[in-house]
Amino acid sequence: MGTDFEVTMNEYLPLRDVVFNTLRQAILRGELKPGERLMEIQLANKLGVSRTPIREAIRKLELEGLVLMIPRKGAEVAEITEKNLRDVLEVRCALEELAVQLACDRIDEEGVRELRAAAEHFRDVLDSDDITKIAEADVAFHDVIFTATDNRRLIQLLNNLREQMYRYRIEYLKKKECYPQLLEEHRTIIEAIAAGDKALATRSTGPHINNQVATVVGPVRHKQ
Repeated sequence: MGTDFEVTMNEYLPLRDVVFNTLRQAILRGELKPGERLMEIQLANKLGVSRTPIREAIRKLELEGLVLMIPRKGAEVAEITEKNLRDVLEVRCALEELAVQLACDRIDEEGVRELRAAAEHFRDVLDSDDITKIAEADVAFHDVIFTATDNRRLIQLLNNLREQMYRYRIEYLKKKECYPQLLEEHRTIIEAIAAGDKALATRSTGPHINNQVATVVGPVRHKQ
């Protein structure tokens, strides 16, 4: 089991959430490797906690698709597979195309300003080399679009999918050579939504999502 991670206590979070965040980051950063067994006792001893928050964290990680429960074996870090990647991104593409179409009709001037500000923040954090901050900034950009739809059911679906997407988003954002294209895609989506151009917004969103498949699937296929 990887030994390069440790729990960081937060007085504002329940212990189970602290443990969950610690294990989640260890998986996303590759400190816990795909296929690695997650032994409750070993993790509890390593992090200095009881088995209960470890067990609760593993359940949440399973819901995110980061952990698999294997009958008679227990929990292990899920592999990144081409099939899972394509399945998640196909659904995300369909939902985000709907989201930008609704945003074109419903976003107001304040929403456009927030969208531009989110894009600027994303651009600013690209130089930080903090992949978690970069991913969070990318999520925040898309969240502005989702909020502009004013459709609670759609937002709920996208939020649920976001957790499953996070790992693939991290893998994609590790590729710094993709940053210029990503920034240009954000710019085009913003201008399309601001102009109420549904056709352009939809045409821009599909490639924006599908480029992640093209970028991530190569390394994934090589590993398989």
